[in-house]
Amino acid sequence: MSSPESDTIFAGSIPRLYEEYLVPLIFQPYADDLANRLASRPLSRVLEIAAGTGVLTRRLTSALSEDVAIVATDLNRPMLDMATKIGTSRPVEWHQADAMQLPFGDAQFDAVVCQFGVMFFPDKPKAFSEAFRVLRPGGVLLFSVWDRIEENEFAHTVETALESLFPNDPPRFMARTPHGYHDLARIERDLRSSGVVTSPHVHTVAQRSAAASPHIPALAYCQGTPLRNEIEARDKTRLGEATELAAAAITERFGPGPVDSKIQAHVVTLER
Repeated sequence: MSSPESDTIFAGSIPRLYEEYLVPLIFQPYADDLANRLASRPLSRVLEIAAGTGVLTRRLTSALSEDVAIVATDLNRPMLDMATKIGTSRPVEWHQADAMQLPFGDAQFDAVVCQFGVMFFPDKPKAFSEAFRVLRPGGVLLFSVWDRIEENEFAHTVETALESLFPNDPPRFMARTPHGYHDLARIERDLRSSGVVTSPHVHTVAQRSAAASPHIPALAYCQGTPLRNEIEARDKTRLGEATELAAAAITERFGPGPVDSKIQAHVVTLER
């Protein structure tokens, strides 16, 4: 399934809304999970790929010993600008970088970690190959990807709701890209294609996604992700209508007050 160029555009108000609403809604629990998986390892230098607005970066600065150097990268400048504006509890080395052409020498890191970024890489085997290239022997590659959209209830509800607004061409960003790389057999094939010879360890991790009102997840998904680009490409005047429609669908499924739903992801670990 091909992805339009708009799937990777996080610009305008998207980074701010992503950080304000989507990070606490779905990303923070998995940032805690990934950081905890690294915390017990002997590390001296860690590379984060596709850091976004820095939710995992911030968690790493508190979970890892202060003598562990953290390097965080992202291809998207507006997201990186938001991450650096928020800041971290201790110094982090920030770089704008393409995961498929990392600007680092061979064997420089004890761990390479990526939270929900792999799905956006145009050439996934190339990105995996680059990650392993910069890892030291004995290092670890750790990344997470969302499970199928049906296992992620807010995202599925929002996407289904928008079908009625654009019946002839419904926006499919959520299923196509964030939730489009859930097939574990495909992930293992891409790892093999990259030259990785070790077998991945996969943990499927379910969490809960909670918000004070149905409007919060509706706003998070419709305006804080590139789903917004798809909606506006169809009709720029209907973004507010799409958001309200999504909120109504969440209300119908989860109730009018505080809402709570399932989210689920695969966490993949490979030793070098």
